[in-house]
Amino acid sequence: MDVQQLSQSLAENLSALDARFGKSADYYAKKIVLYGCPGCIVLFDGMASLDSLWELLLDAAGRQSASVRLTGAQAYAHILHGSAFPAESTPVQDMPQLVARLTAGMAVLLLEGCSSGIVFSVQGLKFRSVEEPSGEGNLRGSREGFTDLLRVNLSLLRRLVRTDTLMQEAAQAHTCCNTEYALCYCKDRADPAMVRRVRAILQSARPELLLDSSYFVPWLLPGKARLFTPVHYTERPAVAAAKLCEGKLVILVNGSPSALVLPALFSEQFECLDDYASTAAFSSFLRVLKYFSFYLTVFLPGVFVCVAVHLPELLPPQLLYKIEAAEKATPLPLFAEMLLVILILEIIREAGLRMPQSLGHSVSLVSALIIGDAAIATGLMSTPVIFVASITAIAVFVTPGLYEPATLLRIGTVLLAGLAGPVGLAAAFFGFLLSIVSTEALGVSYLAPHPFPQQPLSEDGVLRRNYRQLSRHGFNIWQKRERGRKQS
Repeated sequence: MDVQQLSQSLAENLSALDARFGKSADYYAKKIVLYGCPGCIVLFDGMASLDSLWELLLDAAGRQSASVRLTGAQAYAHILHGSAFPAESTPVQDMPQLVARLTAGMAVLLLEGCSSGIVFSVQGLKFRSVEEPSGEGNLRGSREGFTDLLRVNLSLLRRLVRTDTLMQEAAQAHTCCNTEYALCYCKDRADPAMVRRVRAILQSARPELLLDSSYFVPWLLPGKARLFTPVHYTERPAVAAAKLCEGKLVILVNGSPSALVLPALFSEQFECLDDYASTAAFSSFLRVLKYFSFYLTVFLPGVFVCVAVHLPELLPPQLLYKIEAAEKATPLPLFAEMLLVILILEIIREAGLRMPQSLGHSVSLVSALIIGDAAIATGLMSTPVIFVASITAIAVFVTPGLYEPATLLRIGTVLLAGLAGPVGLAAAFFGFLLSIVSTEALGVSYLAPHPFPQQPLSEDGVLRRNYRQLSRHGFNIWQKRERGRKQS
């Protein structure tokens, strides 16, 4: 398709714009006379600031001497190079460029007798203020969170990474909405080959809509279905800045506060900013607790079903008698009860999440209390099953980044343990290991030792050392792979 070049005729350019946006309520065109040359300012109301535009151009146009008369080409050259007007250095020369600048919130000046438009950065976009993310709680550190506007998010990153190595490449995705996105990386830390690879993938991706950075994942990580996705999402600029300094790539999409970090490691799901602001002993304790909570929420229901149904001799007699007495009063087998309770808790969580915020917490709490009490009172469910399912439902929120795979693994473990007993439980465990070992992104294994691969367990893995000792040598996400290449 041929690109429509701008015409030297102002009327033809305005006619082409009217054909595209004439019936749109936010399209604004103001004809003016500048240096005796007819012209027109075009913009989208609500995206460009009329107050700023008046101060830049319209007021000056009204104060020009009537004796000064320039042609369109002369007025264009004077405004762009010989005046104090803060115009953009790159003009627009065709209709796609003009539309891209208008939809970015800029104003464009078109002149009679000139086939190029002058762009003024007078964006007045309304956006959500910079607030603390609700889904990533921290006791210490920055309280800033990404907003829904890409340019604001890029500025938040630039304020934290104040070096000339931070690169922020913005482009428009090939979607019906031409949504803008940005690829961010530190050029002295990121692998150049991986940067080129990700850049090419993003440019060739063809999502129908692009409403969040996660929409790029099927193109970045193509292939078979996987339980674990080796990417990380954050709404905190401080976290994104830390990941950039580790050599990782950050993808931001206009309209979403969620930044995609690539590649991610399994161990990073058990870490947070508070780990490095607390003592090494307490941070290590919290990490061990998080690992324990994750495996508890995945395997506890399946282990309970397997032991209670297939291996009751392993339980203490007092506990076994109580479980047996509770199960005699219920019509369903213990295996079916556990599945039913898990599904009911997921329904309650989803309802509380999608409800208005003022009602969500109340609905979740009341629903859980009423349903749980009524289920026990009517004899549909037993107390031990509800107790075990409740513990696992709470433990999963200790590692919110692993909520999706943990939920699917929990249900699969209960199914296999209930149907096949110890054999099914072992199959679920080995299936979990296989799924996590086979996961990788950009050549980096999901289970790669995280920071400082020399001694991961004693420095910054499950346990960590004092931050002063950790800071003696840097970490780069690609260093383990580079060492493997050198050894080979």
